Amino acid sequence: MGFWRRLFGGGSSGGDDLKPQRLDYLNEALALERQGDYEAALTSYRLALRDHPNDGRILQNMAIAFTKTRRYDEAIRHYRRALELDASLAGAHYGLGFLLLQRGDPDGAVQHIKTFLAHPPRGPDAQKWIEHAQQTLQDLRAGNSGGVSTSRVSDERTGNS
Repeated sequence: MGFWRRLFGGGSSGGDDLKPQRLDYLNEALALERQGDYEAALTSYRLALRDHPNDGRILQNMAIAFTKTRRYDEAIRHYRRALELDASLAGAHYGLGFLLLQRGDPDGAVQHIKTFLAHPPRGPDAQKWIEHAQQTLQDLRAGNSGGVSTSRVSDERTGNS
């Protein structure tokens, strides 16, 4: 009788009730990224995005993973889409600003770095990113756009400093 109840939604009378469970693709992706497996993380982010297509945080995390795999065009595209969905994502402004700087667009970079600094994140690591953004703006104002090395920008963005 348990089979018929499960088949027609009546439940079951024991602990053998099978319920499909959704995987938490976002947390899986974050864990894979921490392990350095960015390709697998991107796959999990894509699955998370399928479940939540308007989640700017997923797009921001994908952009970070694309940056770490040096796929900068994809990273820029994902940061921009994340900001279309949620303009308050400080990390997306930061990441996009430094990628634009690396790509030779100091005006676009300044716009996003200023937006990042207007509403910086909070947390234990935030001060490091804020100081980096402030120093970069100072360098750009002083006409030192060449003074900000692209390797430093890439390292700072990926946390490889």
